[in-house]
Amino acid sequence: MFPPLAAVTSPSVDTAAAAYYLNRRPQTLRGWACAESWPDGLRPVRIKGRLAWPVAGIKAVLGGEQ
Repeated sequence: MFPPLAAVTSPSVDTAAAAYYLNRRPQTLRGWACAESWPDGLRPVRIKGRLAWPVAGIKAVLGGEQ
């Protein structure tokens, strides 16, 4: 459903994709955003009311290039 993380060329992904790559449920990431308790380097950006998660932050949380 989602391309490998190494093949993602956009600077950020939506909540569903970020949850897939981090092996979490989308609601977990939404909870992180509401509580501002995300892992270091994974601060989401709000774009027109939607959350965008930085690909670089996802890679950092996972321990480097994936």
